[in-house]
Amino acid sequence: MTRLLADDLSAGYDGRSVLAHQHLAVPDGAITTIIGPNGCGKSTLLRALARLLPAQTGVVKLDGVDIRSLPPKKVAQTLGLLPQQPIAPEGLLVADLVARGRHPHQSWYRQSTSDDAAAIDRALELTSTTELADRTLESLSGGQRQRVWIALTLAQETDLLLLDEPTTYLDLAHSVEVLDLVHDLKHRHHKTVVMVLHDLNLAARYSDHIVVMSDGAVITQGTPREILTADLLERAFGLKSVVVDDPVSGGPLVVPIGTRPGSDSPRGAEGK
Repeated sequence: MTRLLADDLSAGYDGRSVLAHQHLAVPDGAITTIIGPNGCGKSTLLRALARLLPAQTGVVKLDGVDIRSLPPKKVAQTLGLLPQQPIAPEGLLVADLVARGRHPHQSWYRQSTSDDAAAIDRALELTSTTELADRTLESLSGGQRQRVWIALTLAQETDLLLLDEPTTYLDLAHSVEVLDLVHDLKHRHHKTVVMVLHDLNLAARYSDHIVVMSDGAVITQGTPREILTADLLERAFGLKSVVVDDPVSGGPLVVPIGTRPGSDSPRGAEGK
């Protein structure tokens, strides 16, 4: 049984549908990446899967149960979400931020325990942020901050992780650092990950399964090799490209040509 799926799902904002009657089954034990042009509904789909947006039609099922029928604490103990632009109070220490990931496991009569402390330590260790525990969030680099936010999500000790653009505002080196961590979480710690990315080549390298969206709809999905073709990229993004073999991973590598009519040669070839 697929642990997380959407069936006939419609969702949106202020009564307006962004997604309409969509179907998606998240492969277990894999990294699934949602790609598509700006405004196509990627983040809306992720928020609906996490129950942050109510379904207008259809249902999201978590472990075979309508997610709307589950107590919020149960959802938070099963599914962790890193939003696109998380915020925290100024001056908050890294250790205190990560400790917030234990809130779903606590109650008014069960405060912090040795199990919570161990989970926080594991999350810091997995993300290589133990040495940052006594620093404030704003004192960190972009890559360090993203790893700390992922540590917060890991402290929830869920098997399912939803990451909305975890490389936003990061340079290439820090983006690779964060995605290497995601890769490690899947392969060494058996997490199921769903993330939204903009960079097609990073999506190709780090994903087992790719979902392509356009205009609020899932238009195709499959492995990077199956999905990332020149025809698909022109249809979904309006992007002319050549797809070649990545010399590092052996997967597909997208080489953009252009988006303008008549842009059928690389800019660097002009005038040759």
